[in-house]
Amino acid sequence: MRHRVAHRKLGRTTPHRIALLRNLATALFERERIRTTLPKAKELRPFAERLITLARREDDRLHARRLAARDIHDRKVVRKLFDTIGPRFATRPGGYTRIMRLGPRPGDGAEMAILELVGYEFKADGKGHDDKGKKAAEKKEPPKAKEKKPAKSTEKKAEKAAKKEPATKKRPAAKKKAKKTD
Repeated sequence: MRHRVAHRKLGRTTPHRIALLRNLATALFERERIRTTLPKAKELRPFAERLITLARREDDRLHARRLAARDIHDRKVVRKLFDTIGPRFATRPGGYTRIMRLGPRPGDGAEMAILELVGYEFKADGKGHDDKGKKAAEKKEPPKAKEKKPAKSTEKKAEKAAKKEPATKKRPAAKKKAKKTD
């Protein structure tokens, strides 16, 4: 029996499970929304919320940043966590993430879910599967090129060419058709 056993094992050894949670947390903070299985999302939620609580710290921010860097190995993501995500939740007492169930995955029937940060607004950025139906007309047109003034030397050449009479063009020689006689 599993009385008072806190976490799911997710079918992995302890180091593999910790690496999985670190990678999922990095992806969550980088994209602010990830799609994963429901048990992984439920296991990731407290892990990620602890890191957000570290990012909210006002005192001893360097130590908090180093503690977060133990689990998130991407410096850009740690910077985003402390500079944008932490201050965003500064007045919120907890509950920084939301789990939305998606239903079973077609391949193996695993229950899928979306884990996102509260306050996340979806923006289609052209990457991913959400905007496959986007029309080509909606894409941005390239900026128009500025008209260039011709150089003075080319202006003089153009004037001289206009003064001269146009030369007669030679017509290409017509090909003779050979008649076959049988």
